[in-house]
Amino acid sequence: MTLKEIIIQNFRGYKNQHRIPAGQLTTFIGKNDVGKSTIFDALALFFDHPLGKIDASDFCVHAETSDKELIIGCAFSDYPDSLTLDSTSVTTLSGEYLLNNNNDLEIHKVFEFEDGKLGKPKVFAIANHPTANGIDALLSKKNADLKKLAVSNKVDHNVDNRSNVALRKVIWQHSENLQLQQTRIQLDKEDAKTVWEQLSKHLPEYALFRADRPSNDEDAEVQDPLKVAIRQAIEDVHSELDAIMGKVRDRTLNVAQRTIAKLADFDSTLSSCLTPTFKSDPKWDSLFKLSLTGDDAIPINKRGSGVRRLILFSFFRAEAERLREEHGKGNVIYAVEEPETAQHPDSQKKVVNALQALAHSEGCQVLLTTHVPALASLLPIDSIRYIRPHAVNKREVCNWSDDIIKQVAKDLGILPDKRVQVLVCVEGPHDIQFLKHMNILLCTENIEFIDIFTDPRIAFVVLGGSTLQEWVNKNYLQNLALPEIHIYDSDVEKYQSACNAVNARNNGSKAFRTQKREMENYLHLDAINETLRSVCGINFSFALEDQTDVENEIKNACTGQYKFQRRSIKHWLNENAASKMTIERLKQRLGYDEIKGWFHEIFKHLK
Repeated sequence: MTLKEIIIQNFRGYKNQHRIPAGQLTTFIGKNDVGKSTIFDALALFFDHPLGKIDASDFCVHAETSDKELIIGCAFSDYPDSLTLDSTSVTTLSGEYLLNNNNDLEIHKVFEFEDGKLGKPKVFAIANHPTANGIDALLSKKNADLKKLAVSNKVDHNVDNRSNVALRKVIWQHSENLQLQQTRIQLDKEDAKTVWEQLSKHLPEYALFRADRPSNDEDAEVQDPLKVAIRQAIEDVHSELDAIMGKVRDRTLNVAQRTIAKLADFDSTLSSCLTPTFKSDPKWDSLFKLSLTGDDAIPINKRGSGVRRLILFSFFRAEAERLREEHGKGNVIYAVEEPETAQHPDSQKKVVNALQALAHSEGCQVLLTTHVPALASLLPIDSIRYIRPHAVNKREVCNWSDDIIKQVAKDLGILPDKRVQVLVCVEGPHDIQFLKHMNILLCTENIEFIDIFTDPRIAFVVLGGSTLQEWVNKNYLQNLALPEIHIYDSDVEKYQSACNAVNARNNGSKAFRTQKREMENYLHLDAINETLRSVCGINFSFALEDQTDVENEIKNACTGQYKFQRRSIKHWLNENAASKMTIERLKQRLGYDEIKGWFHEIFKHLK
């Protein structure tokens, strides 16, 4: 399931109900104590994360006196097509009328606040559900009650009376007017409870990485994350170790007992008072020593705090993926507070790039908070959610708009880079991934080549979306008539008119359409296979021609063997496969001179 919306009501500083859209990458920005971490804590409660704690003090002190509910909810798309309630009952969420007005699955956990205490949460679906008298609560009825209702409504007697799913379906079908309305359906009793139990298995894995997580020698995970891995591995083979321990115990007790028997030949009084006893069970984790050290043999706990945090964050990611696999979950949500903590600016860029790549990976969503202008400037503007105080609701979470982005840029102190001399315009972020690797490749061949991604004289504009820094730059540069270099794929015919318009300017601007279908067509098949072999276990043997739809060829080759999402294929091709290209491979694909020409056109505008 994919998280589409976060719902918070009367939780800490969030008075009344707040509905917060979530995407593949979502970034919360706002001043200190405005409620960024509260959103992550709310999700921890919803997903039953170990760090999710709640008590009466979490109920909003500004809540209306008549409002006694604290609500934390999520709306999901990409929910399961069907649910198996038992060996004979298979149903769907739409068939049970458990989807909201947007055809999303919306689940609320509701805590009632009474006498200064919070009760245990009740689980509800917010659904467009039948409300007509007599058929408005079928999910909470027992089998006997459904049978009586079926008889009273004179429904088809061929229905399987043992199946609550079948009975509900036929009762609803024979009702003239269901009076569908969006309402609450409780999911913690009768068949509704079974539905929730099955749905819970499909919820995303939630991985929370706090900014204030300990990062010192006393923190066991920071001291050596692999100790945790050892403990988890021991838990996985606990039964085998118990069997080994039993054999060792039996054999040693046998030796001890035989020794005592022999002792009786010398001193029967002494032997009679001896009893073989194991003082304690072995501590298996203390028997295994595993650590990460560099070439200089310096252990993790002796490295700098920034390095320890990077390692800990990598461990956290690996653990989230392991949990997703073991629990059979389809998705994982990474919630990362202030990833810039204890990081050098160079590392901050690497971290945010890694998180953006993670957000484009199959089955992953990333939620971030940040205060740092340099990091925020790298984020897509449509990912930004700006949190600010509100007179009535105490908090307001704003989606991006020109006015909101302007306020974010002002609050963080992000200024336009006046050093820009040329704009490079591409279709999407995957094109930037590809160009970055081609730039690195050509720089290794020619020391006169410029790294266009670090040179402040060059600004990238992603026409399908932009980062905060790009928005700021464009706002400043839009009237300066700077030369623009446009690079478009050739698979979309309408781009030709755009190219003609750009090339008709008189300010040095120039537009290219790729001679091949897309950027991926410049990749060598060996680079593609080296990247994806470990993922799919397949060697692709399709004919890689200039107009081959590379994504579809890979998808078709993996049908029934590996589940792909198109965005993950794009990412792997333009990031991983592109990184395995060589000058020779590029020449073999007949793309060397063309791509080199794009960069030369950019360079000639630099002073």
